[in-house]
Amino acid sequence: MTGTSAALLQLQKLLDGGKDNALLRFGLGFEYLRAGDAGAAIAHLRQAVVFDPTYSAAWKMLGKALAETGRHQEAREAYRDGIAAAEKKGDKQAMKEMQVFARRLFARRLAKPVAPE
Repeated sequence: MTGTSAALLQLQKLLDGGKDNALLRFGLGFEYLRAGDAGAAIAHLRQAVVFDPTYSAAWKMLGKALAETGRHQEAREAYRDGIAAAEKKGDKQAMKEMQVFARRLFARRLAKPVAPE
C-alpha cells in the first residue's frame, strides 16, 4: 500500500497490539477507504458492525465502500441495515443520508439500458 497515512499506521498498530473494537475498526475502514483500498475498508467496516450492529456511521461507510467497488446489491443491503439501525438509535441524519444513497443506487440500476434479446 503506497502513501500509507500516519493515522492508518497508528490504528493498525493498535489492532496488532491486541486492541479490537467497533471504533477502531471504523477508523481503519475509513482510513483504508481514504487510501484507496476499498477491499480492506470493507473487511474492517464489516467487523465494526459485527461489534456494534447499531453503529450507523459504520453502516454508511460500509455501503459507500461496497458501492465504490461496484457491489451495488451489497451496498443497498448495508444501507438497509444501517437505516434500520439508525432508526432504532434515533440517528435521523444518518438515516436520511443512507436513504438518499440507497435511492441513488436504485436509480442508477434503473437507468442502465437493458440489452436487447
